[in-house]
Amino acid sequence: MADVLLTSVRPDGPFSLSELLKSGQLFHWEPMVWQGREGHAGCLGDSGVTWIGQPDETTVLIRSVDPGEVVRYFGLDHAMGAIQAAFPQGDAVLAEAIRFSPGLRIARQPTWECLATFITSSLKQVAHIRAISMLLRQRWGELHEWEGRFFRAYPRPEMLAEAGEDALRECGMGYRAKSLHRAAVAVAEGRVDLASLQDAADLDAARAALLELHGVGEKIANCTLLFGCGCWEAFPIDVWIERILRQLYRKRLKGARLQQWAVDHFGEHAGYAQQYLFHFARKNL
Repeated sequence: MADVLLTSVRPDGPFSLSELLKSGQLFHWEPMVWQGREGHAGCLGDSGVTWIGQPDETTVLIRSVDPGEVVRYFGLDHAMGAIQAAFPQGDAVLAEAIRFSPGLRIARQPTWECLATFITSSLKQVAHIRAISMLLRQRWGELHEWEGRFFRAYPRPEMLAEAGEDALRECGMGYRAKSLHRAAVAVAEGRVDLASLQDAADLDAARAALLELHGVGEKIANCTLLFGCGCWEAFPIDVWIERILRQLYRKRLKGARLQQWAVDHFGEHAGYAQQYLFHFARKNL
């Protein structure tokens, strides 16, 4: 069995674990004090239990069999100075949003877990999304024990495909159960190759592949590309983003035209701009 390491990491630029965990990207990390240190614990993919803490603004502590995977997952290696320098100069709205949450990062989640979670999140509040995620883990996720506590990984697509739509519906997701089950079957049978979407150079083609799945629209597809595939140009639009683009940017465009404007305006890191704006809008509008 691989050694479990406690690693100290200094992020590139501002980082706030608290801001990231409250940003609506991640839903299963649990507060846990370990060896007198405050932090959070949870399963990162299938690699067992990970613990992460931030004792000060410049230091992150990681307890994991693969610290590099955790660094990648939480975006600790993102060059924030270069990312923000690439944003349009003179955008006062985005500048204010960045000042509101300077330590925010984009997580890089396991792609299936990311896709499945956003399928179940449609028109749901964060507390309900978390409840669904935890119940799915409890019923079909791989069990891991650490420090006298039990944690479960997100269920593999094969497990949810075998479980069936009716069983998924019992987890409180309503009509979304059909979409999640059909997506699980498609991935389990290899009809959708999620690995091929990683860091996709052709964003339109990657998005089109996800849109073939039942119940996956533009927002879920773009969330999967941004938070699961590392495609930072993806720009998910929900009610909060549409509100901020309408109220503060005075845009009256719709659908694909609004999304194209956002990508053209914010550039190659449009997804990062989206996260700053989303977090700012939820707290201030």
